[in-house]
Amino acid sequence: MPSLFPLIVVLIAGIGLAAQPPTNAALARTSGSVVLATLVSFVIGSAILFAVWLAFDRTPPAALRGAPPWAWLGGLYGAAFVTAVAFAAPRLGLATTVTVAIATQVGVALMLDHVGGLGLKTDPVTLPKLVGVTLMLAGVVIIRRG
Repeated sequence: MPSLFPLIVVLIAGIGLAAQPPTNAALARTSGSVVLATLVSFVIGSAILFAVWLAFDRTPPAALRGAPPWAWLGGLYGAAFVTAVAFAAPRLGLATTVTVAIATQVGVALMLDHVGGLGLKTDPVTLPKLVGVTLMLAGVVIIRRG
């Protein structure tokens, strides 16, 4: 039986992902800048990660030398995502923002799995997976209209 720990970690991360847009939106509303709010979010997150790295990890940065060029884009995706959801959540509502983001993530994840993109193992798209994505997209429409 697989360990429950990774599932628990992802569940906790999901809670944070749902709380992050309104938290950053509050910073944006207070400052008048979504970009400044995102910057503050990343500075605080980076400081925490740096402290955790110093305390527990210490993998030498030289270990990153062999990373493919596309692997350096994670920060770009993260900054764009955090900025977009901080902007969208007060305008679309948190449920719509999160469901659109998740449905998009799952759709792209299926495609990347199918082709083995970005270093993933190939995991073909199947009819049940397509039905699942379709149900998620239907959920986005239902939540948006609700």
